[in-house]
Amino acid sequence: MSGQLLAHLTGDYVLQSDWMALNKTKRNLPAAAHAVTYALPFMALTRDPRRLAVIAGSHFVIDRWRLARHVCWAKNFLAPPGSNPPWSECKATGYPPGRPDWMTVWLMIVADNTMHGLCNWLALRQVEP
Repeated sequence: MSGQLLAHLTGDYVLQSDWMALNKTKRNLPAAAHAVTYALPFMALTRDPRRLAVIAGSHFVIDRWRLARHVCWAKNFLAPPGSNPPWSECKATGYPPGRPDWMTVWLMIVADNTMHGLCNWLALRQVEP
């Protein structure tokens, strides 16, 4: 697990250029460039092209469409009915206005990293025969 965490941190934070970070939710090319460079450190853990494709592909989809904000919004349906504001109010981070910006951004980053970690773990785990 520590190797997976190190690969994730390296790919997502060290190898991600400012251009990728600023444009990956707007256009496919920066998102694809980030997904490919993100997957490079995982080559220390596997050389299986299918596993690397799952890691890069899931990273592309999660980042390109900023899926973490949808997870942040949807998880609030676990609260009592009527307490979850509509998507139109929450689409920036998944949280309604009135929450501190720094908090909603960090909660979305944590959700994003958790989604990536889960996808990577699923891609790298050894399935028993």
